[in-house]
Amino acid sequence: MQNTKNINRRSFLKVSTLSGGGFMLGISFLSSINSLSKSVDNSQLANLPLDFNELNGFVKITADNIIKIMAPNPEGGQGVKTSMPMIVAEELDVDFSKIIIEQADLDTKHFTRQFIGGSQAIHQGWKALRTAGATARQMLIEAAAKTWNVPVEEIITNLGVIYHKNSGKFAKYGEMATAAAQISVPKEVKLKNVKDFKIIGKSQRNVDLEKIVSGKPLFGIDTKVDGMLIAMIIHPPAMGLTFKSIQNEAIVKKMKGIKDVFPIKIFNNDYEKTFFDTTQFNEVVAIVGNSTWEVMQAKKALKVSWEEQAAFTQKRNMMGRKTEEKIPAGLENSTNHAAKLAEGLAKPANVRRKDGDIENAFKNAAKVVERTYNAPFLAHNCMEPMNFFAHVTEEKVLLSGPLQKPEFTEQTLSARLGIPLEKIDIKMTRLGGGFGRRSYAHWLVEAALISQKVKAPIKLIYTREDDMTAGIYRPTYTAKYRAALDADNNLIGFHVKVGGMPQSPLAANRFPAGAIDNYLAEDFTIDTNITVGSYRAPHSNFMAAAEQSFLDEVAEVAGKDPIAFRIGLLNRAKDNPVGKNNDYDASRFIKVLELVREKSNWEATKTSKKLGFSAYFCHDSYAAHVLDLEMKEGAPQINKVWCAIDCGIVVNPDAAKNMAEGGIVDAVGAAMYGKMTFTKGVPDANNFHNYRMIRHNEAPKVIEVFFVENTEDPTGMGEPAYPPVHAALANALYKATGKRLYNQPFGESI
Repeated sequence: MQNTKNINRRSFLKVSTLSGGGFMLGISFLSSINSLSKSVDNSQLANLPLDFNELNGFVKITADNIIKIMAPNPEGGQGVKTSMPMIVAEELDVDFSKIIIEQADLDTKHFTRQFIGGSQAIHQGWKALRTAGATARQMLIEAAAKTWNVPVEEIITNLGVIYHKNSGKFAKYGEMATAAAQISVPKEVKLKNVKDFKIIGKSQRNVDLEKIVSGKPLFGIDTKVDGMLIAMIIHPPAMGLTFKSIQNEAIVKKMKGIKDVFPIKIFNNDYEKTFFDTTQFNEVVAIVGNSTWEVMQAKKALKVSWEEQAAFTQKRNMMGRKTEEKIPAGLENSTNHAAKLAEGLAKPANVRRKDGDIENAFKNAAKVVERTYNAPFLAHNCMEPMNFFAHVTEEKVLLSGPLQKPEFTEQTLSARLGIPLEKIDIKMTRLGGGFGRRSYAHWLVEAALISQKVKAPIKLIYTREDDMTAGIYRPTYTAKYRAALDADNNLIGFHVKVGGMPQSPLAANRFPAGAIDNYLAEDFTIDTNITVGSYRAPHSNFMAAAEQSFLDEVAEVAGKDPIAFRIGLLNRAKDNPVGKNNDYDASRFIKVLELVREKSNWEATKTSKKLGFSAYFCHDSYAAHVLDLEMKEGAPQINKVWCAIDCGIVVNPDAAKNMAEGGIVDAVGAAMYGKMTFTKGVPDANNFHNYRMIRHNEAPKVIEVFFVENTEDPTGMGEPAYPPVHAALANALYKATGKRLYNQPFGESI
C-alpha cells in the first residue's frame, strides 16, 4: 500500500544555518496526532538557532553528515527512546546504527502530547513520525536534483546516500543539507509501503543499554550539581490528617548540616486542579540540608503535630470537563471499605449499557451463574523512589527528573509559582519505573517550592516509606457478574455491576458487549479520602481479572472449552453484533485467541497440564495468555506462559517482547501478593518487608511472546499484556487446586 500524506505548509518549519551548513526539519502534529521532539546539541551544532516556531518533530543534519533524531517522549523502560526515532529513520532512509539519538527536553511551544501514558506514544505518533522522515528525505532529493540539474524522479536514496544512476552522481545527505534548507516544504510526500521497511520490524538494541548496564547517570536520582542541597519531606502518618504545627523546629535547625525546616502548601486553597494535579497531602514539612544522611537524621528527630481534616469538595478541570470531588473526613479502615463496596453491590447503580430484555432472560434461564470478585488498593512501588531537582531563581526555573506528564506539570508549576511558562525549563531523565505513579508530579512542585524558599538548587528525595505511604494508589474494586444460560447451555443473558473507591473500572462497550442479546452493565462509586491514580493498565487490570475468571466458570457450567466458548461469542459479535458502540474488532480478537491456542498446543495438553486461559482488549490492542502451572509444597510454580498479542505493526520486536514479559511478571506478582490496607487511615505497609512483591523464583520459568502479523497501524504495547494475566493465573490455579478464587491477592487464599 502506498501512502500519501498531505501536509499543511504552515505546519512546517525549516531552519538553516549557512555558517554551519546544516538542515533542520520540524513537523507540527495535527491536534489528533502525537508529538515528536525538539533538539539541542551544544557540542556539535551550537550555531543552530533555537527559536523554533511550532516545532514538534524533526531531523537534523549537519554539513559533515551528522544525523540526529530526537526522542521526544519520556523514557520509562518501554523503549520509546529507541522506537520513535526508528520510525523517523525508516522514512528518512538512513543507517540506524550511525545516527545520534538524544532525549528531548520539554518544550511546550513546539511539542504537543509530549508524555507517556495509556500506551499511546507510538500509536498516536505513528503517521507524524513517518511523515517527518519522509519529508526530510524528499527535500534532500529535491536539493540534489536542483544541484545536479536532473529530474527528481530519477533520484533514489539508500542508507543516507543520494544517487542519480544515469549520471553516476551521488552524495551523502550532509552534502545536500544546506541546499535542502532552501527547498520549499513539499505539499505531499509518499510514505513507504510496509513491505519495504528496513528498520521497522527489525529488532534494535536499546540506545541506553550501555549506560544502564555500566551504571552511568541516567536517572533523576543521579543528579548532582555544585551547591546542591538535599531536601526531604514529612507528610501526615494517616490518610485524613493534615498539618497543624512543628514542635521542635529550632532544635532541629541546629543539627549538623541542616539549613532549614518549614511547612509548604503544594496547591493554594482556591486552585482548580487539573487532571494530574493529585496529591494525598496538600501541606507537608520540608527539611533541607547538606547531605542525605544529615537530612534523614533530622527527619527522625523532627516532631510534627497533625489534626483531622474536615470534609471538603475539590473542584477539578478534567481536560475541559468540570467536576467536583467530595473528600470525606475521618480515618478510614479497610474493613469498612469492603463493607461499603458490598453495600454498593446491593443497591441500584448507574446503567451504562443495556441491550435486549435482561430481566426476562434471567427469569427464563435454565441456569444462572453468579459470582463476586474483589481487589484491594495497590501501591505502585517504582524501583526509583520519587525525586526531582529544582533550581528556582527570579530569572529562571530549572528542573530535572523523572515524570510522565511534564507538559501538564509545567502548567501547574507556572500557576503555583506565578512564573511564566517560558521561564520554566524541564529536562527529562529516564524513569526508574512509572506505571502511572509519575503522572502525578506533586513532588516536582514541592521541589520547586523548596528551592524557591531556600534560594538554592535542591534535590528532593522521597524514601521508600514516603512513597508507599503518601497516597496515589490503584483503587479498590468490586464486581458482581451474573450469566443466564438456556436449556442448551447457550449464554442468553449477561449482567455486570462494578464499583470502586473512588473510581469505577467499567468499560461498558468492551467484550462481551455486542456478543450477547441481553446485556446489562452498571456501576457505582464510593467516596474516600484515600487518593488514587492511574496504575498500569488503569481499570483494565481489575476488569480483565474478574471478567475472564467469570467467563471461564460460565464455560465450565455450560460444558464448553474456555477458548472455544469465547471464540463462539466473538463470532457472534463479528457476524451479527448487538449494538453499534462495541469498542473492539471481533475478527482481530479471534485471531489472537487462535494464535495462543495454536502456540500453546492447547487442544493436546489442556487435560494433561494445569492450563489457565484469559484474553482481553484494551489500549487498542488484543492480548491472550495461556499459563501452565503446578503446585509444589503448597505454592504455585509457573512453568510457562504463552502470550499472543495483536498490536498492529511491531516497531521493535525485542522491545515489544520485553514489555510483554515484564508485564506478565509484574501482573503475577500483583495478583498473588499485591495489597495495601489501612487501619485508622494508616497504611499497613510501608516498605518491602511488609508489602509483598514477587521474587525471582516465583516468576514464570519461560515466557513466549507471539505477535499477530498484519499491516495495521501500531497500537498500545506497554499495558495490554498486563490485564489478562490475573485471570489466566486464577483459572490455572483452579485447575491445579480445584478452588475458584474470587479475592485478590490470590496468595492469601491458596
